[in-house]
Amino acid sequence: MSDQALPQQWLNTPLENVILKITGGGTPSKSHPEYYRGDIPWMSVKDMNKHFLKDTIDHISPEAVENSSTNIIPAGTPIIATRMSLGKIVVAHFDSAINQDLKALFLPSDIHRDYLVYWYRSIAHKIEQLGTGTTVKGIRLDALKALEFALPPLAEQKVIADKLNILLAQVDNGKARLERIPEILKRFRQSVLAAAVSGRLTEEWRNEHEVSITTWGQTTVGDVSTVATGKTPSRKETKYWQAGEVPWLTSASTGAIYTNSAEQHVTQFAVTDCSLKIFPPGTLLLAMYGEGKTRGQVTELNISATCNQACAAVTADESKILRSYLKLRLIENYEETRKAAAGGAQPNLNLNKVRQIGIAVPSQEEQTEIVRRVDQLFTYADTIDRQVESALECINQLTQSILSKAFHGELTAQWRAKNSELISGDNSAEALIEKIKIKREEETKISKRKKNEVKRKKRNVMKNSKKDELKCWVLEREGAFFSFDELRDFFDGSYEELKDCLFEMLSDSPPLIKQSFSKSEGIIYLERLNK
Repeated sequence: MSDQALPQQWLNTPLENVILKITGGGTPSKSHPEYYRGDIPWMSVKDMNKHFLKDTIDHISPEAVENSSTNIIPAGTPIIATRMSLGKIVVAHFDSAINQDLKALFLPSDIHRDYLVYWYRSIAHKIEQLGTGTTVKGIRLDALKALEFALPPLAEQKVIADKLNILLAQVDNGKARLERIPEILKRFRQSVLAAAVSGRLTEEWRNEHEVSITTWGQTTVGDVSTVATGKTPSRKETKYWQAGEVPWLTSASTGAIYTNSAEQHVTQFAVTDCSLKIFPPGTLLLAMYGEGKTRGQVTELNISATCNQACAAVTADESKILRSYLKLRLIENYEETRKAAAGGAQPNLNLNKVRQIGIAVPSQEEQTEIVRRVDQLFTYADTIDRQVESALECINQLTQSILSKAFHGELTAQWRAKNSELISGDNSAEALIEKIKIKREEETKISKRKKNEVKRKKRNVMKNSKKDELKCWVLEREGAFFSFDELRDFFDGSYEELKDCLFEMLSDSPPLIKQSFSKSEGIIYLERLNK
């Protein structure tokens, strides 16, 4: 929280004081694949990208739960990430196991769940800053417990949560609509390109200039341009690469509309020795292969450069076609170019397939008009893109502004003025923290009793196990008589544990052993009664 003062009816208290307990989880052994074939939801940081979960990515079996340190967390319990996705908090609508990177916050009835969830989101940036670690950031449990929690009376918590539910739902709806616009603009640009190279974009222009669509010539990229490719000089030859000055491009460069620089350079010796082609500014590079979306992308060189064999260098014959119009066609043909690729795990194009790309060519005057209109429409789309980015930034700031106001009492100032009886006396934050304190003490006692019961059961299991080991030793030995010292030599435990096991064996019905006194030796022996 900031230094801004809280309402006088509120308290600032460590988070630890308003939580009954914090429970972690674990990961079942990966060496047992059957553990991951169950129906029990198992939550990890992979599931922390939503506010409310309807299911988890992974599921485990009951045996996985029994044989690991994971815990089943009841539905509706807030769960936070303490490693990696710091600042994230989710609520699941189902019981779920969790892994060791998550913690479940068990709340008393005096803390409104939604109020706490919204509060946690409001300080997400602070929690990220508290993260420690080199490769993976994590927050220590003591740092988590020490977070300052703004505690209003319970009635006001509910009012704040309700207001935030309404306000942030409106913000989220607006954000969702804005986030859909880039995809709409993408489809718009593609439709503009399709209209441009099919003649629809300039239909009105042709009517005004009394030009028929039948004047368009049907040809191929290979007929109106030169299509070539490059090479990759041997990496083993340092003289090809060391202190290189000639730009050398790969298909990765095709991600931008224009290429103004290169990440890698080769030497002039490499150009000569490997017969590399230098392509002038204005050359269009088309990615013939590459990962993801790369294949089929087109860029225009603003520099002289050579390239590797993954690129097709297309140089327009300006007497037959405008370079800018050819570029529009290659960009418009992106999806079809990708479909034309052949290959296995990484489908590739080749120069012949690039040359065979069909293109309808109007007069150069109409080409010029087409390029002008496309540029105009794309500029309009780019303007909207920038406005959307700005609006989204404002919306993100609005969310944080609303949360900040909520947890400084600004959203409920009028409500407090009208409902003083709900925030004073037994309903005050001071009274609330005392109630929670009592419940925390009761929870601590319950937890201790449970732990002690578990320990007692473990001791009994261990005791019974050692008693069984003693019985086996007695039954398997050759002689029926033996001394207490012989038992001590065999027994893996304390003197007191041996006495307890021995007394129980003497009291068994029917008994396995009994005590016998040797008058001649004056000592007590133990005697096996049956076998």
